[in-house]
Amino acid sequence: MNVVVVESPAKAKTINKYLGSDYHVVASYGHVRDLPPKDGSVDPDNDFEMLWQVDAKAAKRLNDLAKAVKDADRLILATDPDREGEAISWHVLQVLKEKKALKAQPVQRVVFNAITKQAVLDAMAAPRDIEDHLVDAYRARRALDYLVGFNLSPVLWRKLPGSRSAGRVQSVALRLVCDREAEIERFVAQEYWSVIATLTNPAGEPFDARVSVLDGKRLDRLGIKNETDARAIVDHLNQAAFSAVSVEAKPQKRNPAPPFTTSTLQQEASRKLGFSSARTMQTAQKLYEGIALDGETTGLITYMRTDGVQMAPEGISAIRRLIGKDYAEPYLPEKPRYYATKAKNAQEAHEAIRPTDPFRRPAQMKRYLGDDEFRLYDLIWKRAMASQMESAEFERTTVEIDAKAGAKSIGLRATGSVMLFDGFLSVYMEGVDDQEDDEDGRLPKITQGDRLDRKAVKPSQHFTEPPPRFTEATLIKRMEELGIGRPSTYTATLSTLRDREYVTLDKKRLVPGSKGRIVTAFLESFFERYVEYGFTADLEEKLDAISDGKADWREVLREFWADFSRQIGEVLEVRTAAVLDALNEDLAPLIYPPRPDGSDPRICPVCHQGNLSLKTSRYGAFIGCSNYPECNYTREFGDDPNADPKPSGPQVLGIHPDTGLEIALKSGRFGPYIEMGAAADGEKPARSSLPKGWAPQEVTLEKAIQLLSLPREVGLHPETQDPIQAGLGRYGPYLLYGGKYSKLDSIDEVFEIGLNRAVAMIAERKEGKGFSRTPAALKSLGEHPSGGEVTVREGRYGPYVNHGKVNATLPKGTDPQALTLEEALKLIAERAGKTKAAPKGKAKAASSKSKASGTKAKSAAKSKAAKADGDSLVEDDGETPKAKTASKAKSTGAKSTGAKSAGSKKAAASKSSAASTRRSAASDTPPWED
Repeated sequence: MNVVVVESPAKAKTINKYLGSDYHVVASYGHVRDLPPKDGSVDPDNDFEMLWQVDAKAAKRLNDLAKAVKDADRLILATDPDREGEAISWHVLQVLKEKKALKAQPVQRVVFNAITKQAVLDAMAAPRDIEDHLVDAYRARRALDYLVGFNLSPVLWRKLPGSRSAGRVQSVALRLVCDREAEIERFVAQEYWSVIATLTNPAGEPFDARVSVLDGKRLDRLGIKNETDARAIVDHLNQAAFSAVSVEAKPQKRNPAPPFTTSTLQQEASRKLGFSSARTMQTAQKLYEGIALDGETTGLITYMRTDGVQMAPEGISAIRRLIGKDYAEPYLPEKPRYYATKAKNAQEAHEAIRPTDPFRRPAQMKRYLGDDEFRLYDLIWKRAMASQMESAEFERTTVEIDAKAGAKSIGLRATGSVMLFDGFLSVYMEGVDDQEDDEDGRLPKITQGDRLDRKAVKPSQHFTEPPPRFTEATLIKRMEELGIGRPSTYTATLSTLRDREYVTLDKKRLVPGSKGRIVTAFLESFFERYVEYGFTADLEEKLDAISDGKADWREVLREFWADFSRQIGEVLEVRTAAVLDALNEDLAPLIYPPRPDGSDPRICPVCHQGNLSLKTSRYGAFIGCSNYPECNYTREFGDDPNADPKPSGPQVLGIHPDTGLEIALKSGRFGPYIEMGAAADGEKPARSSLPKGWAPQEVTLEKAIQLLSLPREVGLHPETQDPIQAGLGRYGPYLLYGGKYSKLDSIDEVFEIGLNRAVAMIAERKEGKGFSRTPAALKSLGEHPSGGEVTVREGRYGPYVNHGKVNATLPKGTDPQALTLEEALKLIAERAGKTKAAPKGKAKAASSKSKASGTKAKSAAKSKAAKADGDSLVEDDGETPKAKTASKAKSTGAKSTGAKSAGSKKAAASKSSAASTRRSAASDTPPWED
């Protein structure tokens, strides 16, 4: 039996049919292990050794695979034909070796670019070894993304509260969007005019001609500056005699575009179909993995992650045969067309995206496909067909015209274009960005020396326009031109920018948010080299050199880390006030533009005494007055600086009908909130922050009363008679039942959810994350000698063994799936022994606790930073490790203030500090993540 490993279960089922009963095809479901989200996963001090951890969901599949391989004759690794696919094969092989599942069986690597029977069988006939250079390139990229994300993001959290993350490619892509926005803001519209004369030839046929020569000089687009100049030209033309000075007709050819790469497919699907890059790739994945055609699953397109523009010979041959069959002979070029990519740093290891069989015409496939699949297949098919068709032919005619009045002449030009042969345009015309296809129309017959008659002269005013904001398509195109990122990273990068609220989509245009502008300004001020376009592209070239076997991956990491780690250390020493001063300076044209009255834009418009300054909170950046708290003036980053200032004091919404107390909308350091006046007995006033999505100006008395009434009792559970509550917490809306929380989708659900729906949610999620504080067991090891099950579980800080109330962390590098019961019992005994020994000796315990509190404070600081905003890092290759921080907190519990020798006081201080730390850490963790 031959065991074949592919990535997805859909492929496994299809390929098993192709190969027959002698093969057992299993799916890895993508990556099976990754860097654990904690310090030390990449160790620069140990020559960048990397600690890999098996994904909890993959553990069972790997165990099943290990069992299958033990009895197999051969292991065939057939994951995707790219660097990530090579890495998955390498990971699978490493895990099997660690499990000692392989004996003398041969291990082979095969790749196929399409999921068709012929492609799979051809690949099986040409196996090879795992390509070490590709694996090294993967490790280098993964280590770089880890080192940048896990070291740069904590600096952001400490210096810019409210910021979420920074990544190697993500930050550069964000800079592109922000730089374009700054360019738009700096843009000053410039007036210009055009003058167009409508003329007729001797046969009376009309056409338009534009003024092109004035005072003997050729005019550019902005040549006519104002209305006065335009009117003078009109007056001249209204008196002039027109004649054709020259008529020139030139043949022109338009060649077809090459077949799709990943980025050009995403760009064209955005322009023509309105698809986001994520939607495009999801749809393309379905077409690649296969569609059921008359009972057999068949891949309709070749592999969709590629930057190569060439097609395989068999693909070209099939397309040429179809062109010859479906179109007349002139549409088929004498020789096949071959293309070379223009993208910087492109790797042409894979062929372009094309139909696996062009004879499967879109019209024939429509009944098998969903709407998205059909539209994308139609686009891919037509582009591939057109790429091998004959060029379109045009005749472009240019007529130079003289308009003479007295001794003065003005030149005009008329142009027209006539299609002589449509060629590839009969199948496909490429879309364009930010402009219409302005193909000239046909001109009537005009001969040199013809006298032309004037019908009308029309002047038009225009203003230059700023460069357009990026769409997803144009941003991907620009990144590709600069050599930033790779086909497999574009979708993940764009998704991260939106998820982090660094950019938003407005009519399909990418608009940088306040968080994105602040982060970019910070990185440009303190990490300028690492967001430079050239530096990022050069680093990509080095990573590609690793793929080609021309560079050592560890040497590339050493070179990068030496400067980057030094820069991190220097920036950590910079005071936050200095950071804000730098950002105030860098963003001054945006946040402090000149005022209409000429007054100082940095003076507070309310108190006229304090200076305005950029401030940050966990909710993002804002502009505030230095005279706080005497002056409460604030404005959101991005608001109109010259708008009338909002009232700085509380805004009374009305009186609560039940309590008779006043309800006011207020603004605090963490944003707007609702507060009800204090009762006569001095009870603390009820208050509530505004939920996400509620604008302060939209809050009414009714909404405020709803907020203050939370938590709301939904009802009693019909089985247990325990109350079910809905409320709003620090991390958003939630449902509470039996002391356990679950996140609700929106604030509206808090007020609308009924008992039946709440009970159903509890039943649905009882085994899931939302209603389970204890992580599910990865593996049961057996019974403890004293009774009770011993299990391996996946915790927030890594895998651990559990018995009753005793949890023991696994040593670094231990595979949780390979752990034995004997090893687990030893760990549990050691942990239980430490727990029991702790209370002995008050003085020693106090000292020990005092020291431990320092460690706990550091740990809590890391935990708090890691959970800032409830977020985790998303790195540039699409992997999503949880966030960590390099920040360290000094322990207050480890110091004693005074020379008093009472050990109990030290212990009490230490306990207080540790308890405070635990509370702080707990308050920063959403209840559904416990």
